[in-house]
Amino acid sequence: MKKPDIAKRIARQTGVSQAEAADGLDRVVHQILYNLRHGRESPLGGLGRFRPGPDGVAIFEREGGPRRD
Repeated sequence: MKKPDIAKRIARQTGVSQAEAADGLDRVVHQILYNLRHGRESPLGGLGRFRPGPDGVAIFEREGGPRRD
């Protein structure tokens, strides 16, 4: 999914404008990047967390462990 698609879905589900949804999405992404750059984890409620990895690579750990299909 691309940012406009995500913003459209957020707007539809929350009743805010697509522009407001896009701004909120930008804030979340910037906060995640800020935390990672400063060596901190950044949780995404119900999904998992990003944590800083070696050589500046971000690692995402799913909530509840590995997926089993």
